[in-house]
Amino acid sequence: MSRLDSFIARMQAQRDCLNFLKPAIDALPGPIFEAGLGNGRTYDHLRQLFPGRDIFVFERKVAAHPDCIPPDGRLFLGEVAESIPRAAETLGACGALIHSDLGTGDHAANMEMGRWLGRALDRLAAPGGYVLANQPLDVPRWQRRPDPPGVPKDRYFLYRVM
Repeated sequence: MSRLDSFIARMQAQRDCLNFLKPAIDALPGPIFEAGLGNGRTYDHLRQLFPGRDIFVFERKVAAHPDCIPPDGRLFLGEVAESIPRAAETLGACGALIHSDLGTGDHAANMEMGRWLGRALDRLAAPGGYVLANQPLDVPRWQRRPDPPGVPKDRYFLYRVM
């Protein structure tokens, strides 16, 4: 599979998973957390799916389209290893949905990141909430959920917070 085809498949899976979760998230209180702003496409999709919902974003350095930059007070800048714990100190475990799309093209580095990322994000996850990630995250109180229809196995990882 070409890198372009892989990117398209990842984006389709991401969109399909977010759309699949919409009814469940609508039924839950709490904000949404987006780890990795990138170009702002997913943030923009989240705003469309969940109008009026607080969406907090973690990003090292903003390079998003100007229309897709979170407002003041909703953007945590800096290394996620530092900004996620800082947000957890302020906000606590309140997230109805946490979406993480962090990583590099290096599979081993992504797996290493996943070892600490899940624990960090867990401090923001409300009981009963959902976590959607582009990599496996091993957190004891998260239960892996089946892939939504049409999403290839292990393309995205969906968890329910217990």
